[in-house]
Amino acid sequence: MQTFRQLDPLRRAVDALRCDGPIALVPTMGALHEGHLALVREAKARAAHVAVSIFVNPRQFGANEDLAAYPRQLERDAALIEAEGAALLWAPASEAMYPAGYATNIAVAGVSEGLCGAARPGHFDGVATVVCKLFNQVRPDFALFGEKDWQQLAVIRRMACDLDLTLPHVDAIIGIPTVREADGLAMSSRNAYLTPQERAQAAALPRAMQTAILELKAGAPVHGTLTALREALLAAGFVSVDYAELCDAESLVPLTTLPERPARLLVAARIGKARLIDNMAV
Repeated sequence: MQTFRQLDPLRRAVDALRCDGPIALVPTMGALHEGHLALVREAKARAAHVAVSIFVNPRQFGANEDLAAYPRQLERDAALIEAEGAALLWAPASEAMYPAGYATNIAVAGVSEGLCGAARPGHFDGVATVVCKLFNQVRPDFALFGEKDWQQLAVIRRMACDLDLTLPHVDAIIGIPTVREADGLAMSSRNAYLTPQERAQAAALPRAMQTAILELKAGAPVHGTLTALREALLAAGFVSVDYAELCDAESLVPLTTLPERPARLLVAARIGKARLIDNMAV
């Protein structure tokens, strides 16, 4: 596996790899877990070569968020993706991504404005900006993202469409189902912030969501079901619930009734030092 920290040698390596077949990109912020590795495996199944990026993007962290504390373990992460068959690791320094004088920001309206966008102002501007740069740097044929960050996936798809960044293949921005622990909790780098007691309590999140989905499908009112979901999380030990919403799966417009078209239940809640997000199809 080749590792690059600067853009020019990265581009030369990508051009050489492309001669042998399509390239898939898996963008990450490191602190890799089984969910990330599942993306690498799926990428390997779809393309001749897999490129993984590891970059803790400062532009998607708010003023009071965990940028300084976010785990950085590049050597460990590199070994994990190399073992999965990745051909290339793009691990730029912040100065390579945002050099002196950098002045451009990408903002995606609509899908970015509610949910995590409301709770974390500017977050999705940072996501859209860095992913646009990654697409231009690597020029992949496919890009894979976990569905755990459903709103992020919607923002990236909207951005790529609006800026004519559509990758060479149909549906080339691929969402991969959330990888979960044995008790149902979605795998996340931020799970490492939890104490053993908090980790046990956190399993209430997927359970409460599954209960809510069953009730919605049985005809329960949306507002009352979401209220009960929030109350269940607080009773289980979560300190707050940023949101619990039933939304259209594509536009992320909040719904007050269960539609015939695809919908998504999305939740963000805080426990200990961690802000956990999850979503499930309804």
